[in-house]
Amino acid sequence: MFNEKILSLAEECEKSLSSVFAEVDRIAFKNTEKVLSVFRENRLSDRHFNSTCGYGYNDDGRDLCDKMFAEAFGCEAGFARSQIISGTHALAIALYGVLRPGDTLLAASGKPYDTLDSIIGLGDSYKNGEGSLIEYGIKYSEIPLVDNKTLDLSAIRNYLETDKIVKVVFVQRSKGYGDRRTLTVAEINELFSLVREFEGVYLVVDNCYGEFTETEEPKGDLLVGSLIKNAGGGIAETGGYIVGTKRAVELASYRLTVPGIGLEAGASMGTTKSMIKGLFFAPHITAQAIKTAHFAAAAFERLGFECNPPSLEKRSDIIQTIRLHNAENVLKFCKGIQKGSPVDSFVVPEGWEMPGYNDYVVMAAGAFTQGSSIELSADAPLREPYLVYLQGGLTYESGKIGILTALNEMISD
Repeated sequence: MFNEKILSLAEECEKSLSSVFAEVDRIAFKNTEKVLSVFRENRLSDRHFNSTCGYGYNDDGRDLCDKMFAEAFGCEAGFARSQIISGTHALAIALYGVLRPGDTLLAASGKPYDTLDSIIGLGDSYKNGEGSLIEYGIKYSEIPLVDNKTLDLSAIRNYLETDKIVKVVFVQRSKGYGDRRTLTVAEINELFSLVREFEGVYLVVDNCYGEFTETEEPKGDLLVGSLIKNAGGGIAETGGYIVGTKRAVELASYRLTVPGIGLEAGASMGTTKSMIKGLFFAPHITAQAIKTAHFAAAAFERLGFECNPPSLEKRSDIIQTIRLHNAENVLKFCKGIQKGSPVDSFVVPEGWEMPGYNDYVVMAAGAFTQGSSIELSADAPLREPYLVYLQGGLTYESGKIGILTALNEMISD
């Protein structure tokens, strides 16, 4: 399938990554130990997998699933529900839950991910009558990272001291469609300590792509993510989670359902088992994705492409960016990822106007679950500087094959 030149390159990359892979395995072991302890301490049983319908009252499997997600993330409370359609939806639930008219939302890591534009009410995405936060009278401000790398804690402190109506400080752990480094757990924890100095201010963390990449999760009033990314372990086929402090989770739950009901209703409809099983697999599957990212960086660095993070750098999320210089290279790369996938390998990805995005976007994702970022996928807005965003890999072996197939497409001419 691959010529000797490509196989020799792959062997060279893996040799250079041996100590890196050992550290990834160590982190996966610690996280698996943590999750398994949560399962045992909560006496998980097969009766918790029973399905409910209608209102879903007294669904102890659903309630235990909520509790175990919270504890696995080191939080007081939380919920994981199949009714959440995406990470963006989960973030909207969290933000609408804790913000009120007249409050200020402060983005502490620069402009958030593109799909939040219409939720906040930014730029061309804003239209009267669609119910954005700005339309509801919520003010928005943002503080860029210092040199596109670190949180500007002094500027954040100054803003909080000056603007007494800040209700939410929002931080995005991963880079989104930006070209910055991913924030570490330690950096977000330092921000949380700062926010805690100001009474009545919540820290909301977009935790997408970062779950189980380190041995601890960041601290925050609300940690938010998707179950078709790391936290669902490639098993959950839909859903999202919100975990955090008891009061913040309670407020978010009223936006998941309605005030007065919160988490007391919501039929599981047979989805509880896949969410719980996904949480069990999540540390291992995340490690497979991280190994795939390291391998991709090592391979494309050797071809002269700039990779962020570099191949030997420790990861705090599963996203690997590769600067491919032009649209033709991006399309070739995505074609290779698609060709190396288990599902729809015969499809050729093209750019299209994907809902929620402001540019043409190309996506390669031969996944068992539509849109699942923990399965090997690649996507890129077709705009300067032509960065492709690679993530996932349910197994390192299949991820490696996908990367080599993309590599073959890139050099075949």
